[in-house]
Amino acid sequence: MSQSLSLRPATGADASRVFEVLYFSRKTLLPYASLRTEDEVRNWTKTVLIPAGDVTVAVENDNVVGVVATKREDGAGWITQLYVAPEHVAQGVGARMLSHALDILPRPVRLWCFQRNIRARRFYERRGFAPIRFTDGSGNEERLPDVLYELA
Repeated sequence: MSQSLSLRPATGADASRVFEVLYFSRKTLLPYASLRTEDEVRNWTKTVLIPAGDVTVAVENDNVVGVVATKREDGAGWITQLYVAPEHVAQGVGARMLSHALDILPRPVRLWCFQRNIRARRFYERRGFAPIRFTDGSGNEERLPDVLYELA
């Protein structure tokens, strides 16, 4: 991980780069789960995700290279998005963003992950998350089997 990596709250000015991280990360690393068009993801990022707040960006050399979004719900902390630009995967960006999320969220911390996303599942399990529920995917937009993780 570069020494120049920093984390800060996302702003409206970050919408374009946040979109790129989210869209191209899913398109590259999760091609089986990419349902939305580029324009739909761009619009959602600009009008829903960033205005909702609780979005942090990882910045390296003035470039957004990672995104983590969190929320608090039902007495738990939730990580709703955690994506790293494909060219920055396995360089410590995701670990740094996860650590930040864990610092600001109440326990337990929960997140959903596609069952097929073995790389992400290993990432979370190495950091203490345990699967607490497996589904057939009927409850998610992609209709893909997923797993609910929790860190107590």
